[in-house]
Amino acid sequence: MGEFSIWHWLIVLLIVIMIFGTKKLKNMGSDLGEAVRGFKQGMKETDALAEKTAETDAAATAATPPPQVTASAKSPLGTRAEQAEDIAFKAK
Repeated sequence: MGEFSIWHWLIVLLIVIMIFGTKKLKNMGSDLGEAVRGFKQGMKETDALAEKTAETDAAATAATPPPQVTASAKSPLGTRAEQAEDIAFKAK
């Protein structure tokens, strides 16, 4: 009872054809096809743009060298040698 048989679908198709007519159904089908093609083309363009942007970002990242870290900043505690001298001096 809950399933549609082929006869149910044929009756529905006949009613749709009677309401809209074959010409409108043909136009609706071609419009739907154009919409699907436009959507696919838009997706391809978006993917191509995303790949191009990713390549540009990767090239820009590779072109800039990483920042150099200098050892000029001294620790507030000094070097290990200075710390050892302080401990030895305090022990005397």
